[in-house]
Amino acid sequence: MKQVSTEKAPAAIGPYSQGFVSGNLVFCSGQIPVVPESGEVAGPDIASQAEQSCKNVKAVIEAAGSDIGRVLKTTCFLADMNDFAVFNGVYEKYFSSKPARSCVAVKALPKGVLCEIEAIAEL
Repeated sequence: MKQVSTEKAPAAIGPYSQGFVSGNLVFCSGQIPVVPESGEVAGPDIASQAEQSCKNVKAVIEAAGSDIGRVLKTTCFLADMNDFAVFNGVYEKYFSSKPARSCVAVKALPKGVLCEIEAIAEL
């Protein structure tokens, strides 16, 4: 196993890694919409937050030596399922290969954000 770390995605805010490579797979931890340069949440709305979460996933996947087009599975967490349509509009720009996906609403997310995305990709 090899730990993945990049300054192009926010640092872990707990006892976990941004990602790991094991065999020919990349496991990307859930990425919330924190701008890595500032540590601040990207905007108050689901569109800007979904965009940043996607950028953060992309950064971790690329730091592992893969590409967002090689993502096999994502799990998406929304604070409000009413944001589903807008979230999908942003998500499909990044995940055009249409990986397998689960998307669920949760009671709350770290830092009060509106979404979080985790991914598994092939090297």
